[in-house]
Amino acid sequence: MRIIIMDDEQSLRYTLSEIFTFAGWEPIAYPNGREGIEGFLNHGADIILVDYHMPEIDGLETVCLIREQDQQIPILVLTVDERQEIADRFLDAGATDFALKPVKAPDLIARVQLHMRLLDMTKAVQATPKMYDVFVTKGISKSTLSYIERYLMDCQHPSTVEEISKELSLAVPTVYRYLTYLVHNGKVRSIPSYQKVGRPKNRYCWI
Repeated sequence: MRIIIMDDEQSLRYTLSEIFTFAGWEPIAYPNGREGIEGFLNHGADIILVDYHMPEIDGLETVCLIREQDQQIPILVLTVDERQEIADRFLDAGATDFALKPVKAPDLIARVQLHMRLLDMTKAVQATPKMYDVFVTKGISKSTLSYIERYLMDCQHPSTVEEISKELSLAVPTVYRYLTYLVHNGKVRSIPSYQKVGRPKNRYCWI
């Protein structure tokens, strides 16, 4: 499996390359989005990691440009910024998920493995002319949506975003985006869970 890494930090490119090589994959690292996109178009890849803050072309524009060429390849965004509004912008642009810095090897390997399985699920579905087979709506992937839906249908008790994120190896901002979509469409119920200290934390369950 070939993994393209786009990050302007040399030490992180080296670390990620070592992690993926250890996992038995083929990493190819680039210092910016422009070179990374050229490498992807010339050599192809199975999954792409994109840093948020890069010179020349930032992560958001990089994701948009990749999606103009390929609608299915998993794109994981490397970032230290956990704000939901940033996550929403990337998901709208076509990002698949997020890997938070500092990177932890077991988490990153599990995340890559998950998104390759989800991509295989997407490819297994018979192709149709409509983009619905890949994206249900802007920022919502059909395979990831089905993955979260199955978990919620099988779950015996309401779960928090953090609990679902841990169980499914998806980033918290990604899970929150999909739960919001499911609540809006009447498939999932949001239940406030009042804590002894602090604000109530919502739990989610299948209706």
